[in-house]
Amino acid sequence: MSDIDYRFGDYDDAPEAGDNRSEYRLTASASVTLELESPIPEAQGGQSGRTLVSRTRDVSARGIRLTTAEPVIRGALLPAWVTLEDDNEPFGLMAEVVWCRASTETSWLVGLQILESDDTSYLEWVESVAKAMSEG
Repeated sequence: MSDIDYRFGDYDDAPEAGDNRSEYRLTASASVTLELESPIPEAQGGQSGRTLVSRTRDVSARGIRLTTAEPVIRGALLPAWVTLEDDNEPFGLMAEVVWCRASTETSWLVGLQILESDDTSYLEWVESVAKAMSEG
């Protein structure tokens, strides 16, 4: 990860309610895919669920701030796949939408809390973010 600029983020565009972050965040670019609707298991023709692909603004072991092309529901628990620049495989995580607010007429800023959950890549995610912080 040494070729990527993971810097401690500034919080100028944090929600108006104040910055409730309990740990440092790194300004980082990563791809995030949120599963907004699950696929129907018995669906004919391989129907898939509905996903939303976006980019991060900053990351920490327990949270992600990203920009989306549509709003997401506050309080929603969503499966998420996060791919950091140096990792080939995405981290499968469970995330809760903590806040969502309009950024422009066509984009929204979203705050996600990463939840510790069985059958996810939570521990690997925490280790990867810790490594990025120690290298930065």
